[in-house]
Amino acid sequence: MTADIDVVIVGGGAAGIGAARRLAASGSSALLIEATSRLGGRAWTHEVSGLPLDMGCGWLHSADRNSWTRIAEASGFAIDRREPAWGKQYGDLGFTPAEQAAARKAFAAWLRRMDTAPPVSDCAADALEPDGLWNAYLQALSGFISGARLERMSAADYMAYDRAATGENWRAPAGYGSLIASSFPAKAALRLATPAEQIEMDRDGVAITTPVGTVRARSAILTVSTAVLAGDAIKLPAALDPWRRAAELLPLGRDEKLFLEIIGDGGVFAPETQVLGDPRDARTGAYYIRPLERPVIECFVGGEGARVVEEEGPVAGFTYAIDQIAALFGSGVRGKLRPLVASSWCRMTHIGGAYSYAVPGQAAARDALARPFEQRLFFAGEATNTRDFSTAHGAHDSGVRAAEEAIAALASSQGQ
Repeated sequence: MTADIDVVIVGGGAAGIGAARRLAASGSSALLIEATSRLGGRAWTHEVSGLPLDMGCGWLHSADRNSWTRIAEASGFAIDRREPAWGKQYGDLGFTPAEQAAARKAFAAWLRRMDTAPPVSDCAADALEPDGLWNAYLQALSGFISGARLERMSAADYMAYDRAATGENWRAPAGYGSLIASSFPAKAALRLATPAEQIEMDRDGVAITTPVGTVRARSAILTVSTAVLAGDAIKLPAALDPWRRAAELLPLGRDEKLFLEIIGDGGVFAPETQVLGDPRDARTGAYYIRPLERPVIECFVGGEGARVVEEEGPVAGFTYAIDQIAALFGSGVRGKLRPLVASSWCRMTHIGGAYSYAVPGQAAARDALARPFEQRLFFAGEATNTRDFSTAHGAHDSGVRAAEEAIAALASSQGQ
């Protein structure tokens, strides 16, 4: 495979699609190659039993300034603006009002310490109250938010996201993954099931080796996950070792979703409600019941809880989720729940996890990873966004930024 094109984009997730849209709008020629057989990356709407289920990102975070909100409105995708049920324990099951208030207070106090008196170590766990009663609850929230324990996380990095977030969280009923995948521009070329195996710089630009031939372009935008970039799936020039090291400092957390189908009327399960399985256990799952009135329970496990799914497989994950739900709603609900589908992001070769977090002292790695190389190789992806990392809009915006860098470099090389 050969091509005389301006930019080849490696990776068809939100960042790659954002880059392709910007390049198409500029009139630059672009080819996107994607290792898997679908677009979207960690945004994936999987239709099961006639239901569009988001296996990856499902909420448009900071939705009032989220680029995908604008794209959705322009393309006719409906947006559901209802407030999420997060933080409200349905029926106070296993979590009394007084306990919920105390847990929220502990979280607010931890955030305040992170903001006003951040730990010298830059370790988010060092802002916890020693032996705090709700530390396991805070670790569980960290698992959902970042996919890792607080001991692993940079306090400065966490707060950069928190300060930028607007608190508006909306949904696309047809699926966030569907919205993103359908937004690929018609003017850009696409090759699915075409993994990059090696990237080399030559006199005329960039050469990317794939199983079906070599793609040649004047420049390239690399949007793969930090797990892929830091690994050995793509052979890179030694000159890119600093980018590999930056990726290593921005590992992907563990977050998985499992969907349980509600059989029959399932009357005990009220639509648009949520419960935590056990707020005193850092491994707990969070269970969103009948989202958008659909007959499912969307089960979130993060951090150490997601390790169960990664290491033992989805059957163990479903067992864990049903046990927690039955402990709250009664054993009679077991017969009303049936495993439907589960994600496996950590096991996916071309992704390798959920989304990035910075390890203590390394928040600056995001800027380092975003730096262009020789004005011919550009980097995008949620991990390169310094405030909206871990989100699909952060990935999109990084793709636009990388595309603009590539457009400027091409114009400069052509003397424009």
